[in-house]
Amino acid sequence: MKKIVTTIVALTATTALMAGVNAGACKGCHGADWSKKALGKSKVVSNLSHAEIATALKGYKAGTFGGPMKGLMKGQVAKYSDADLDAFAQTIGK
Repeated sequence: MKKIVTTIVALTATTALMAGVNAGACKGCHGADWSKKALGKSKVVSNLSHAEIATALKGYKAGTFGGPMKGLMKGQVAKYSDADLDAFAQTIGK
């Protein structure tokens, strides 16, 4: 029973953190478990730390980060606050 309650609490916390960001759009390119190179060009997100992910997302938003997918990613994250991006980064990576 304790394991079930712990799982429910963890899922609820993750859902609450991700509530600000539509992860479906991200998973379309990066994979359901974040293990794909998006369009064959990005790093594998599941290999990145939470801090690296947050830095990248906020950099895309500011236009100060990114390679070939910079323009596409800026459009994906522009609508989110830095706090939303920080919270979302905590739910993926290591």
